[in-house]
Amino acid sequence: MWRVWLIFDPRRALVALAAFLFVLAIVIHFILLSTPRFNWLDGPHTAAPAAAAAAAATP
Repeated sequence: MWRVWLIFDPRRALVALAAFLFVLAIVIHFILLSTPRFNWLDGPHTAAPAAAAAAAATP
């Protein structure tokens, strides 16, 4: 494993890893915000009409 760090600079590799993980976290959060179920900014009232319509449709 130590030979890998002879090829890559540890500082650049760790900075690149941190930047990648940050971008991945932002993308995951934006994907969740685009769904009506996991959109925590609009609140729970957006999913309530869909749930009420589904409950009213079942006999």
